[in-house]
Amino acid sequence: MNFSERVYHETSLIPGGRVATYSYIARRAGNPGAARAVGNILNRNPYPGKVPCHRVVRRDRRPGGFARGTREKERLLKKEGILIVDGRVPERFFL
Repeated sequence: MNFSERVYHETSLIPGGRVATYSYIARRAGNPGAARAVGNILNRNPYPGKVPCHRVVRRDRRPGGFARGTREKERLLKKEGILIVDGRVPERFFL
């Protein structure tokens, strides 16, 4: 399994109502220094129904980018019950 496949696999394990950081996914996928690469890989997510890339947020707890726009990412997170307070996801929602 290559790095991209591991990123998609690890992201697919994030349950609804929870989030993880790009750096968390990078560590779990075997390349701890590759948080930016994780973001680039998820931006090209070919499995949107299986890989919930909207559940991956920045280390500073801000939602971060999303291929369909930040507002859409925030909408999807809120739909799952994840709050965004002062532009950040509270720590209680993290894996």
